[in-house]
Amino acid sequence: MEPSAPLRIALGPLARAGGYYARSWRDYLGPAPGQLPIARPTVALAAEALRDEVVLLGLRARRPLSTPEAFARIDGEVLAALDFYGRHGLLDDPRRFFTAPRRLTDVEVHPVRRGYRSYERLRWVSGYRPRRGEPGAARWLGYRASAHGYGLMLRHPSPRPWLVCVHGTEMGRAAVDLALFRAWQLHENLGLNVVLPVLPMRGPRAKRLPRGAVFPGEDVLDDIHATANAVWDIRALLGWIRRGQPGAAVGLYGLSLGGFVAALVAGLDGDLACAILGVPVADLIDLLGRHSGLRPDDPRLATIALAAPLGRMISPLSLPPRVPRAGRFIYAGLADQVVHPREQVQRLWEHWGGPEIEWYHGGHAGFFQSRPVQRFVTGALAQSGLVTGSAAPAPDSAIG
Repeated sequence: MEPSAPLRIALGPLARAGGYYARSWRDYLGPAPGQLPIARPTVALAAEALRDEVVLLGLRARRPLSTPEAFARIDGEVLAALDFYGRHGLLDDPRRFFTAPRRLTDVEVHPVRRGYRSYERLRWVSGYRPRRGEPGAARWLGYRASAHGYGLMLRHPSPRPWLVCVHGTEMGRAAVDLALFRAWQLHENLGLNVVLPVLPMRGPRAKRLPRGAVFPGEDVLDDIHATANAVWDIRALLGWIRRGQPGAAVGLYGLSLGGFVAALVAGLDGDLACAILGVPVADLIDLLGRHSGLRPDDPRLATIALAAPLGRMISPLSLPPRVPRAGRFIYAGLADQVVHPREQVQRLWEHWGGPEIEWYHGGHAGFFQSRPVQRFVTGALAQSGLVTGSAAPAPDSAIG
């Protein structure tokens, strides 16, 4: 590494946040670029962008890219995957890539007591298996912890509507998920049954993974299988909920990577009352390329570009939403540097037919402190019929 590299890396977030601030003024003073709202640039918004850049720096430090030589395996798998999925017609018909899950019949439910509150832990065997001959299949099956599904459940004794909350990157832990989804308020104040499943390669499903194995990460075929496994698990869990309470209204709520998974499920499940996507990813491979930190002449960028058709195969942009338009909701941050508002969120919003959307003034994680977002989520649940009668708060109130 060149002597100036550590300093350049350390100053990178500051420089990129400064660039965002300058572009914001250009956009604010110039013609409006498309449908994206333009907020008046402020120091607070620039600080939100800087926080996102620092988070991205930390993510890159914990997930260093392989050397160009080691990347040759990933490149070879991408080529093999393009051939395999192309021969099976899955690149042209992504809906067929996501096979319908088998019925969950062995869900273990364990009560948990934390202080004055009680909830339940769920555990089941995931039935997901890659197709015979899929590149990366043997490695995926070796990730034994991901073969078991896990989740938390906050359930009322009497029948209630259900909300399945799908977490994002760096989540999948009970305390974090319960807090970021404001799950107790959803359960206690709004009267919902809440389920928080854990995605593959996260939380308890990440035990004893090889070094460098992470979702999402540089290993494209791991990302493909993790996405397929996640969609399988969520759809199987929805079936389990519906069999336990026939006729119950069920909604989905996903954050970031979880918004990506939730949007995919919303393109496959025709019985959802609503799908709420918070700061959602639209194209995972495109996003990974944007945040790779690679120089334009790095040969590893060619592998990421080569994988673009695989990214489209697992993108919600390739699946028409099956949730009624009135049940589609999106919120996103105008200063988000992790999931770019125009490159990711706006494309998904347009693909979904321009549903109701809330643009909050903040970065990627700014939704948690945004009262407009809290009101938006509450309103979405009420409009979808999951929250009715006395459980629905006043229009100008927010949970939490």
